[in-house]
Order: sequence, then C-alpha cells, then structure tokens
Amino acid sequence: MDELKDIYLLSIETSQKVGSVAIHKNNELLASHTLYTEKSASSLLTPQIEQILSNCDLKPSELSAIAVAKGPGSYTGLRIAVSTAKGLCVAIDKPLISVNTLEAMACQISPFFPKHYLLCPMLDARRMEVYCMILNQNLEIVEKTHAKIIDEGSFSELLDKNIVVFFGDGAAKCKTALSQNKNAIFLERAIFPNAEKVGELAVKKFEKQQFENLVTFEPYYLKEFIGTVPK
Repeated sequence: MDELKDIYLLSIETSQKVGSVAIHKNNELLASHTLYTEKSASSLLTPQIEQILSNCDLKPSELSAIAVAKGPGSYTGLRIAVSTAKGLCVAIDKPLISVNTLEAMACQISPFFPKHYLLCPMLDARRMEVYCMILNQNLEIVEKTHAKIIDEGSFSELLDKNIVVFFGDGAAKCKTALSQNKNAIFLERAIFPNAEKVGELAVKKFEKQQFENLVTFEPYYLKEFIGTVPK
C-alpha cells in the first residue's frame, strides 16, 4: 500500500485590516506571517506569499491546495484575497478551499471557554450594524451568518438561556447595549481573523475533498458593496 502523501496548504486571510498568510503541513502549522497594516491586502499580499513559501523551502507547485477566507468582511480585502487565490490555483492547477471568516475567528477562542458557552464572532459593518453568527464550542452553527443592527433587544432570547461570548471588532457596538446582561461576555483582547485558523479548518475540508468551483466561486460579501459618493 502506498504511503499517504503529505498535504501542503497555503492559506490567505485579508478580510479585515490585518492581513495574514500561513502554511500547514497536514495538521501542523509550519509558518505564518501577519501584517497589521491597511496596505497588507492591496500591495503586500503577493510578497507575503513569496516570502512564506521561501521560508518553508516550498515551490508553489508543491502545494496541495490554496485556502482563502471567503468573508464576510472588507469588500476590497475579500476581492483581492479571492482573486489572488484563484489565480494561484489556476497557475499551479490545484484546488481552492474557502472558509467562513467568522468560523475561523471562533476557532481561535473556542478552547478557552466552557463547553456550554456559545460564541458570537462579530465584524464591524456600517453604523450600528455588524456581521455575525452564533456557534457552539464544537463550531457547529447555531445561527447562520447574517447582518444585524444592534439595539438593547438584540440577542435577548438567546441570552435568556445561554452564556454568549461576543468578540471581534464589531463587539464594541454591542457592549453598551448588552453589557448589563449577566450572560453576555465581552473579550477585552482584540480578535482578528487569521490565516492560521483558516488553514486549520481548510485541512479538514481538504480531507473531505470540499473544493470550490474556480469558475463560479465569488467572495461572500453578505451585502452589496456601497461606494463612497463624492460630495
């Protein structure tokens, strides 16, 4: 019987201001690179990819697949990440894997809370709106990804029966409205999406052969892009 071939996976995450790339060998993280700058998606993504491949002594052709955080998130960041990932897949003839940005965020904190807590990753949208979802500690979806306008009644039914951890850059909008609820927990530490957790989830998808169609796949914007109208 032939030995199983190692899986080398490059992951890309630029759905927010913090941009990152990572490489996994099977379930092991080999390297990651994060840039805390708004320019990370637009001008530094390709150099990041080239550098991390060099650090791991890998050629693009040696990768097994490319993974990308599909959204929700920044319209520009998602567009750049997905177009870069698709272009690389075409160039090296390897499959594309997508991971929900919010699920990757939940993956970061799930080991640090009791099993009965629910997790609510949040990304800042416009005004009092956030992109969010609810997951349990097994990262099973309780409420699907959606855009939500925050007020004092938000999550009331959920908080009546559950302890919920709110985190991400959208959680600040909830804190004033919900902080008096004893079942609402807000993290002091900033949690940003990162490529390490995108890769961790993507390895599981690779094993199940859950690949995207390169022709039809698009970022998960959740809402239509609204540009700035000149005054």
